[in-house]
Amino acid sequence: MFVLGTAILFVLDATGALLFVEKLAEPVVVGWLGLPAKAADAFLIGFLRRDYGAAGLFTLAREGLMTPEQVVVSLIVITLFIPCIANLLVIVKEHGWKVAVGVVLTVFPLAFGVGALVHGALHVFGWTF
Repeated sequence: MFVLGTAILFVLDATGALLFVEKLAEPVVVGWLGLPAKAADAFLIGFLRRDYGAAGLFTLAREGLMTPEQVVVSLIVITLFIPCIANLLVIVKEHGWKVAVGVVLTVFPLAFGVGALVHGALHVFGWTF
């Protein structure tokens, strides 16, 4: 399953579709979550392998490209969304496409919605770390 997921992401990257997905994600990542645009890359890589996504977020924070508040928001989002594409493919294998689509349509909006709410609360109430 992991090999299939990796192959899918390779094809998306080779055809330029992955860049298109990154551009589509930027308004949500920057606008809703208040994160730098490069965080979209970490989320996409995190969908391939969660640990790589977390490493990408760590790199952004270490390079000073994210504030502590942005780190909190990004970690909430990456924690809440589907662990990886291999996990999604296992859901498809064990429960079928309908359940997998239902999970995606529930989990991704929930993860990004909670992240947006936390970002909004931090901004509105002026909470800092």
